[in-house]
Amino acid sequence: MMPIAPLMIEHRLIERMVKIIKSKLQTDDINDFDANFVNTAIDFIRTYADKCHHGKEEDILFKQLEKKKLQPSHGKLLYELVREHAWARKKVAGVSKALERFYEGDKEAIDDMISGLRELVEFYPRHIEKEDKHFFLPVMDYFTSEERDNMLEECREFDRKFIHERYRMLLEELERN
Repeated sequence: MMPIAPLMIEHRLIERMVKIIKSKLQTDDINDFDANFVNTAIDFIRTYADKCHHGKEEDILFKQLEKKKLQPSHGKLLYELVREHAWARKKVAGVSKALERFYEGDKEAIDDMISGLRELVEFYPRHIEKEDKHFFLPVMDYFTSEERDNMLEECREFDRKFIHERYRMLLEELERN
């Protein structure tokens, strides 16, 4: 199995969440606004899509690619993907701040949350397609079979440690407050 296989499987889960978010955004009735769902969506994107999925891409695959002499087109795509991850983090942070404002009584924050979520719903399918169809497979050619196996094992180890790291950090944050 190539190290991109788990990443592509994770894309399918992200696509499922994007579909759910999109479905929830179909209503124009402000009275149907569900702040709890927005909180769940933020948690999913931050935890699963970014920390877990993008974490493996950036900390494993992209770091290994940075050691290689990439064709200019692959180098450009790598740069774009890193920038897109940063954009998504910033967008999710904006939705999260709008959610905080909503909980503090600012009803106008709903528009900011909806707008941010719509942008994310538009972003993820294009981003995933770029990785799946134009980046992942071609860049595997830069690696030997042994290097690919090592990256796959790093991904497995990342996943094994991830849940423990997430909740250790949560406890540390709670202890500070």
